[in-house]
Amino acid sequence: MEKPIYLDHAAATPMHPEALQRMLPYMTEQFGNPSSVHSFGRAALAAVTEARESIGAALNVSGRRILFTSGGTESDNLAIFGLAARKEYRGHVITTRTEHHAVLHACERLEQLGTDVTYLPVDATGRLQPEQVRAALRPDTFLITVMLANNETGTLQPIAEIGQIAREAGVPFHVDAVQAFGSQKIDLAKLPVDLLSLSAHKIGGPKGIGALYVGDKIRLQPLLYGGTQERSRRAGTENVPGVVGFGTAAALSAGHLEERRAYLESLRTLMLTELARLLPPDSFAVNGHPSERLPHILNLSFPGHPAETLLMNLDLAGVSAASGSACTSGSLKPSHVLTAMGLPASRVNSAVRFSFAPVTTEEEILRASQIVATFLRRRS
Repeated sequence: MEKPIYLDHAAATPMHPEALQRMLPYMTEQFGNPSSVHSFGRAALAAVTEARESIGAALNVSGRRILFTSGGTESDNLAIFGLAARKEYRGHVITTRTEHHAVLHACERLEQLGTDVTYLPVDATGRLQPEQVRAALRPDTFLITVMLANNETGTLQPIAEIGQIAREAGVPFHVDAVQAFGSQKIDLAKLPVDLLSLSAHKIGGPKGIGALYVGDKIRLQPLLYGGTQERSRRAGTENVPGVVGFGTAAALSAGHLEERRAYLESLRTLMLTELARLLPPDSFAVNGHPSERLPHILNLSFPGHPAETLLMNLDLAGVSAASGSACTSGSLKPSHVLTAMGLPASRVNSAVRFSFAPVTTEEEILRASQIVATFLRRRS
């Protein structure tokens, strides 16, 4: 039996062997609490500090600006609620209709607490125009939150331009970079960004650990209370093994970024070329921006073929991918991202996301393309 093909790296990547090896000692003999003053605690604190500096270096900022969390969702929530609480949930927030639910649901909660939220539309490629942000600004706007790259389509947003508008208005700017980190260069010494969310399991690190970059002028109200960890911004004993794994994965990703990007782009091109060769014209459509996008995400619609049916049959054939639909409370709902892009129902309901990583091989891409084409031809 042939080895299964995993093409859902945008959801979770396998652990990098070096990250795992670096973590293991902190699960066994180096078990100290970083807040303890004895040698065991000092060893744990040193490991946390090293990882903090590694992540800071990957973003070209001081490690002191990196705050560890339990993942991207908590990072998004801390950025949003941490600022909103300081404003007593009064005022105005700007975001987009295509954000991750960690942002959208947080904004919906803000509305329940009395905050006004503007959800900006995007074009057919999923891209926001910076001037839309400028037009939406109000005197009481206290936060703009826009993701760097969409997790479903890979479309990149004009973060530098939006950030400049935010700086001119004196409004803090939060960016969810969970999907982009590791395949997109992020230089926070140059980008006008005040808060930036990250997660380890998208780049070969462990699940359950994330980070939030916090600019030096930003003051957040904590979500968790207890100890003085993370400079009194996030109470709780640090997840030392997770932090170590995250730091290692971040350093590895930053060290081979351009090589990684080129390889991922070649895989994406190969799959598109192969599907075009195997299938009749107009059998599929690419969703997202044609050039302003991540290299490792390929979102395709196969009109006339429901995504759930295609994914089920691909899984039976040994290919793991994801749908443009999200499962909520046991009922499938159309992708809010593709719907916000104004795509017709035939494309929204037949959308499948294939996503790649450096461990993906060309042979896997060729075999997966053949499996997809075989199923579609059989169903036509």
